[in-house]
Amino acid sequence: MSAVTVPPSTWDRVRGYAPPPRYLPIVATFALFLGLYGLGGIRYEGLSDPQVLLSLLLDNAFLIVLAVGMTFVILTGGIDLSVGSVVALSTMIAARTLQMGWSPYLAIAAVLVTGTLLGLLMGVLVHYFDIQPFIATLAGLFLARGLTYLISVESISITDTTFTSLAFKTVYIGEYYLRWTAIVALLTVAVAAFVLARTRFGRTVYAIGGNESSAMLMGLRVAATKVGVYVISGFCASLAGLLFSLYILSGNSLHAVGMELDAIAAVVIGGTLLTGGRGYVLGSLLGVLVLGMIKTLISFDGTLSSYWMRIITGLLLLAFVIVQRFATRRQR
Repeated sequence: MSAVTVPPSTWDRVRGYAPPPRYLPIVATFALFLGLYGLGGIRYEGLSDPQVLLSLLLDNAFLIVLAVGMTFVILTGGIDLSVGSVVALSTMIAARTLQMGWSPYLAIAAVLVTGTLLGLLMGVLVHYFDIQPFIATLAGLFLARGLTYLISVESISITDTTFTSLAFKTVYIGEYYLRWTAIVALLTVAVAAFVLARTRFGRTVYAIGGNESSAMLMGLRVAATKVGVYVISGFCASLAGLLFSLYILSGNSLHAVGMELDAIAAVVIGGTLLTGGRGYVLGSLLGVLVLGMIKTLISFDGTLSSYWMRIITGLLLLAFVIVQRFATRRQR
């Protein structure tokens, strides 16, 4: 008697095309972004213009780079509260050195080296002195913010011709345009995604976030990697500070207050687990775009206070944390 072949049901066919579970957070964030963009395009005239999407990259290039560095840290189960202050310090170093007559390229190098050294300090405190990341980076937050006041308590304008030309350097895509700051942010995302997906360092980052003790037993370079993620975070924070100084063309000790919380929110909304071990840089990029789209919708509405941005961000963050909690419990 021949076997009877039962045709697959519609649900089985749909499940065959479903993304793997590890990609579901990114898919959810992308769906949220498309939903916000679609609703905004229906309600507000002009928001569906493709230049609005490109403007999201222009206006949030510094936050994208900041979120990239934060993703590395959170993937190991850590946190970095110092990055917002490092952004402010970077703008002050750039503005002050240019005011003193330094070469623009020497000023850029000084900014990047300072941020990297501060990240190295955070990493050493976290791993070798076994200080909780929250406490170590909180100390870094106060240190970097205090250094900005030592440089100057007043805003310093950036008038250097090289900096201003970089700030307004534009690449046209047909009738639409991007600035180099956005391109640098996208290149940072691409490099970070490659490092996490295709290098031993990236695999070790995930292993530490999954179980640090197991990573040590496997002979992975836990110490170098844990310090390294804070070095990357410090470098990305200083690079974000450069992009922010190009965006605003000034240095100020009050710049980027609370920006570290925006970066953390973007990373979590992008699907990275706060406990570490799971997440993608692409998700962090989408998280930044979601926050940028919310800000854009509030601007287009014109009747809502800017405080609604914080309220909606808080609700989204709470929702994603709860979903993460249920997902991890189910897997266990």
